[in-house]
Amino acid sequence: MNKIINQYLIINFLKIILNTILIFLSLGIILNLFEEIEFFKNLDQSLTLPLILSLSFVPTLIVDLLPFIVFLASVFYFIHLKSNKDLLAVKIFGYSNLKITLIVASFAFLFGVFILIVVNPVTSALVKYYEIEKAKHAIDVDHLVSINKNGVWIKEINETGHAIINAEKLDGDTLKKVSIYVFGVDNKILTRIESESAIISKNPWKMKNVIIYNFDQLNEKEESVKEKYKNYEFKTKKILDKINSVYKNLNTVSFIKITKDYKKLNDIGYSEKLLNEKFHKFISLPFFLFLMVVLASIFTIGSVNTKHNYYYIILSILTSVVIYYFKDLSIALGQTEKISLVLSVWMPIIAISLFCSIGVIQINEK
Repeated sequence: MNKIINQYLIINFLKIILNTILIFLSLGIILNLFEEIEFFKNLDQSLTLPLILSLSFVPTLIVDLLPFIVFLASVFYFIHLKSNKDLLAVKIFGYSNLKITLIVASFAFLFGVFILIVVNPVTSALVKYYEIEKAKHAIDVDHLVSINKNGVWIKEINETGHAIINAEKLDGDTLKKVSIYVFGVDNKILTRIESESAIISKNPWKMKNVIIYNFDQLNEKEESVKEKYKNYEFKTKKILDKINSVYKNLNTVSFIKITKDYKKLNDIGYSEKLLNEKFHKFISLPFFLFLMVVLASIFTIGSVNTKHNYYYIILSILTSVVIYYFKDLSIALGQTEKISLVLSVWMPIIAISLFCSIGVIQINEK
């Protein structure tokens, strides 16, 4: 009998979570679609591409907002449980408020694990697709930057043609083992530049131990002319900030990728601090979902007065806003090194845990 009751509680909770996610997803797609349409208004594109880009981008936002979505879903779930007298019926079979809360919260924890392992790799791939497609149609973008297992790739467009730059990794403001391929307006390769390193914080770049192959100049053997320089300046636009922005955007990196390829990501230039922050954000998600369910039960499950339902809904919205900004404040303190970056990720969870530890005692007594 307990198994049937547990399934009933979990299935109904899952339905409300999925419905809430669907509502947020629909609103997110509609709002983002207007933004994408505005972006493509001067381009010869149908509505299909903005819609596809919205569908690619919004799921990541949903994952980021998942703790608050679960919290709101939990509030509606417990209100629904009380309103149709299911709470009293379940209690007849020996279920206390605490037991009901723990069953639902444990499912939320497992739901968080499922999101990390199954959903997050998909949303990360969708964000990567979104950024690539958006960059292709950005008229004012003259620098395209990509990072993969082969290092850093940069495409720079200028008046005389374009250049493709590849480097093994970014170390501070220095690119290591740089290869630059310079093309003319007719897409014919003109020059290949090989360098041990390039300092890119200023324009022009300061390059060391450089070999230049000039394909537009041939020697007697019909080979490209090769020139060697100990120091060389490569004129380009300052793009260090652009590269750093790509490294800071870890939405394209999934939980599984960080877990499996942490060292590789660090080797190609991803900051160890940012990787640690993202990793702890990932592993904290199931705990965050667990606590948000407990917090929702503290606000709603103790009272049997259905007239308080509107009060609970308003309170839950205000609580979500407070937690959201407290979470942002905590991360900001970590990024400015006022506190440990790892602590900044876990501090909201610790604070909610302390509150819930007191509240759980109260709801179990009711």
